[in-house]
Amino acid sequence: MSWVQVIFVSLFTTVLILTLSGRMDGASVPENKATEGQARRVFMPEADASTFFKSPEQRVRLAAGARRREINEEQRNKHENYAEEVHDELNERSRERTEQWREFQYDGLYPRYDWRN
Repeated sequence: MSWVQVIFVSLFTTVLILTLSGRMDGASVPENKATEGQARRVFMPEADASTFFKSPEQRVRLAAGARRREINEEQRNKHENYAEEVHDELNERSRERTEQWREFQYDGLYPRYDWRN
């Protein structure tokens, strides 16, 4: 057989297989109205699709904002605690120095007053 006959026979068998496979149901999806309804459920209108994608984006933005606020609040609390500790320590040092000065200056001639408030 020549190569032309081989090509002709292979094309003829391919066409025959394709025409017979169109008539068989096999594993293909049956053509009825139920599949059209399912397709309509899969594809949604453009307005619904845009809100579908906007809501997760909005949730991501809100979550990032909440994390940022939480971090800022933690930093502010740390700074306030540090400032309060420093202020308390300075007050304590000042009070101790004042008490030491008063004890040093006391000569015992007059009654001591309690200088603490």
